[in-house]
Amino acid sequence: MTSRSAPLIPPRLRALLVRVPLLVPLVRLVRRGWSTDRNLMMALVVVTLGIGVLDAEVSVYWFSPSLLIPVMLLGGLRLRLRSLAVLLCAVTASLTYMGPIRGVVSVGPGLLITMAFTAALAWAMSRTRGKLGVQGLRGDAMLLELRDRLKRQSELPPLPKDWGGKVVLKQAGGSSFGGDFVVSLREGDLVQVAVVDVSGKGVDAGTRALMLSGTFGGLLGSVDDFLGACNTYLHRQLGDEGFVTAVHLSLDLSTGEYTITSAGHPPVVRFDSGSGTWRVSTAKGVVLGVVPDLHCETDSGVLRKGDALMLFTDGLIEQPGRDIDSGLDRLLGEAERLLPSDFRDRARQLVQSMTSGHNDDCALVLIWRP
Repeated sequence: MTSRSAPLIPPRLRALLVRVPLLVPLVRLVRRGWSTDRNLMMALVVVTLGIGVLDAEVSVYWFSPSLLIPVMLLGGLRLRLRSLAVLLCAVTASLTYMGPIRGVVSVGPGLLITMAFTAALAWAMSRTRGKLGVQGLRGDAMLLELRDRLKRQSELPPLPKDWGGKVVLKQAGGSSFGGDFVVSLREGDLVQVAVVDVSGKGVDAGTRALMLSGTFGGLLGSVDDFLGACNTYLHRQLGDEGFVTAVHLSLDLSTGEYTITSAGHPPVVRFDSGSGTWRVSTAKGVVLGVVPDLHCETDSGVLRKGDALMLFTDGLIEQPGRDIDSGLDRLLGEAERLLPSDFRDRARQLVQSMTSGHNDDCALVLIWRP
C-alpha cells in the first residue's frame, strides 16, 4: 500500500498565488515608466507576500502582520506612486491570505485601522515626493541646505578689529525659517547691510523670504540705489503676496560715515557714547512694491568711538494691544540698560527680553566702534 505524498505547495499558498496574477498588469505598468525603483518595489512585494505566508503557515509570533507597517513606510519613503500602489495591493493580498487562518486574533479591527492609516501616510509621503521630483528624504535635505545658506548669508562680513558686529535672528514658533532676514556685503572699507521683513511669520513667510534673500543679496552692491532696485523688482511681480519692508545701511569703515535708507521699516537707532543715550533715525519711506517709483528720506552721520547702530524688524517692538511707539520706547529703555556695557553678549539677551510673551519673527543687527 503506497502512502500519498504531501503536496509540494500548501493549499493556502496556492490560493495566494492564484491572487498574485492580479498584480501582473500593475507590475507591467510600473515597468514601462518607473524602472528606477522597480527592483525595490519587487523586493518589498516579495517580503510582503513572504510575511503573509510565514504568518499563516509557520508562526504568527515571529511573523506578525504588524511587520507590514515598516514595509509600507519604507515604500512611502522610497517608491513612486505607481510602485507604491503595487506594494499596497500586495499588502492587501497578504492580509487576505492570513486573515482566514488567524481570524480577528491576528488581524483585528485595531490592527486594520493602523494599517490603513499607515498606508494613507505612505501614500501622502510618496505623493509629496512625486510633486517635488525627489526620492527618499532628499526633500528634507534640500530644505536644510536652504536654511543653512540663509543663515550664512545673514552673517555679517568680517570686520576690522576696531569694529564690532552682531546679528540675532529669532523665528516664530522655533522654526528654522521665517520672514525676517539679513543680507550684507563688504567691499574694501565699504560695508552694506540690509534688514528685510516679509509680511507673515514662521514657515508661511519663510518660503517667500528664501526667494527674496537670494534676489536682494544679488542686488546688494550691484546697484547704486539698492532699495529702489528692490522696489522695482517687487512692483513687477504679479499677484498680491503681502508687503515687504527693508532698511539699508551703507557704512564707511575708514571714516565711520554712514547713510541709512528705509522703506516702511521701523527706524534705526543710534547710541551716542558722548551723551549715553539712543537717538532715533529720521530715515523713512514707503513700503516696497507699492508704488513704481520709491522716494525715501535718508539719514546720515558719523560713528565715533563708542557709538553704535541698531537695525531691527517690527517683531521686536510690536506687541498685542500696544502701539509701535510704546514698543520702541520699551526697546530704547532695555537697550540703555543692557547694551552699553557689552554690545556683543547682551544683544541676544535684548531680543529675548523684548520678545517674551509673544510669538513673532524678529531680526536685530548691531554695529559698533569699541
